[in-house]
Amino acid sequence: MSLIRPDLLAAARRNAELLTALALALFGGWTAWQGGYLLTPLGLALVAMGAGWALTTWRRLRFQQEGEAPGIVRVTEAQIAYFGPRVGGFVGLPELTEIRLLTLRGRRIWKLKQADGQLLHIPVESDGAEALFDAFAALPGIDMAALVAALGSDAPPSDSKVIALAEVDRLIWARKGAGIVSV
Repeated sequence: MSLIRPDLLAAARRNAELLTALALALFGGWTAWQGGYLLTPLGLALVAMGAGWALTTWRRLRFQQEGEAPGIVRVTEAQIAYFGPRVGGFVGLPELTEIRLLTLRGRRIWKLKQADGQLLHIPVESDGAEALFDAFAALPGIDMAALVAALGSDAPPSDSKVIALAEVDRLIWARKGAGIVSV
């Protein structure tokens, strides 16, 4: 029998990395508070590292979506694989030209487009979809704060295309230089 409530224990496990990052920042603040030529810069460096780590962890936690969707996502060596019950496929990160967040009948789906025009649709709640955060972070010029904010809101932004009454297609990222160049 545990003295800690099960839901509180589950929340602590889910947020363990965030709590560790905050503990590092607090330790850095305490170290800087001690003063001196060595401890103050060391403490401030620890505060900066802890704060950066906490911000990244917070975004990663917000990226993970609750719910169940069919399929499994795997990210290995710059390749995203989706194995669904009826469809699936692979996308290499160097060939990725566009990421969109599509909302169809209340379900959100990542729409990944390759340079050759092939599309891969991955439900946001799929098993292993949290690995997409690190894969997307490796893309040049992506704004991870905007990516996480797009997952957190249901209202279509001004740059989205409303396809039907309950369908929204939102552009998250596009590779610079992709497309036809006219001279």
